[in-house]
Amino acid sequence: MKILIVKLSSLGDVVHAMPAVQDILRALPEAHIDWVVERGFAPLAQRCQGVRRVIASDLRRWRKAPFSTDTRSAWRAFKFELQLEAYDAVIDLQGLTKSALVSWLARLSPGGQRYGLANQTEGSSFEAPARWVAHQAITLPAHSHAVMRSRELCAQALHYRVPDELSFGLVTQQAQVSRASAGMASASGLRGTVALVHGTSRADKQWPLAHWRALAQRLNATGLGVVLPHGSPAELQTANDIAQGLAHAQVWPPLKLDALTDALATCSGVIGVDSGLSHIAVALDLPHVQIYNFDTAWRTGPLAASPRQCSVFAQPTPSVDAVWQAWLGVSAVA
Repeated sequence: MKILIVKLSSLGDVVHAMPAVQDILRALPEAHIDWVVERGFAPLAQRCQGVRRVIASDLRRWRKAPFSTDTRSAWRAFKFELQLEAYDAVIDLQGLTKSALVSWLARLSPGGQRYGLANQTEGSSFEAPARWVAHQAITLPAHSHAVMRSRELCAQALHYRVPDELSFGLVTQQAQVSRASAGMASASGLRGTVALVHGTSRADKQWPLAHWRALAQRLNATGLGVVLPHGSPAELQTANDIAQGLAHAQVWPPLKLDALTDALATCSGVIGVDSGLSHIAVALDLPHVQIYNFDTAWRTGPLAASPRQCSVFAQPTPSVDAVWQAWLGVSAVA
């Protein structure tokens, strides 16, 4: 059976779709699974165990200049690659107009079906074309965790029960981690390192700089170094501000997504705000505390079934003590 998954973006959403792939393979071991995703997230989809082919799109970039020569040429190449295979099932896990377009363009085998969402779930985007394009539009509970939304949709489309076991199937290559990004882990006298994921696309999800510095000092005092990833000049400045004056802090060099995933896998744990990198930490099954300024952890945070991971929510923002106690809890289990 040939199955096409359509989940284009964003980083956290791509991570949240990975368990659905593992469920499919558990129910249909002989299935061939391809995945359409935005090019920037393709390196992560390629690390998802069981994905045979990743088809990269540039829809975000193409929308900026839809009639340019480069865009028309790239669109033709994308459409050609998308239609190389005929699929028995095309499953739109995104529920947006852009994902509906990709699903509609995908080629079906005789008897093949397109599946998609019939309704919006709390806190998630949804656009009507996703329902119109689907041969079978599937209604899901409005109050659904992002991981379970994808798992339930695939299970109903392909007629199996969601298994109790949860696996993301995110494969890492830790042997490839550069000395520059992993050096802190082997520093003399340290028990390990904790990655502080401070960067996020929304300012209202950030944690105060003073809180990060206080947390880093506590980690250093217990023999743990801190490493600081960043993805923009502003995040680099914040990373440098957190590291300033600390005995054991390292600002990582700029890393591509696959290299960053490998580097995170070498850490003893991760503490971070609600962001794509924090969701990667969950997928890697690292001890992890996720910080929320909004009561949305039920939808995107670590699932309660894992004692190694938890979320901390408070308004206007969680205290250092609350995050520290949560860290002590998850790291003790590890």
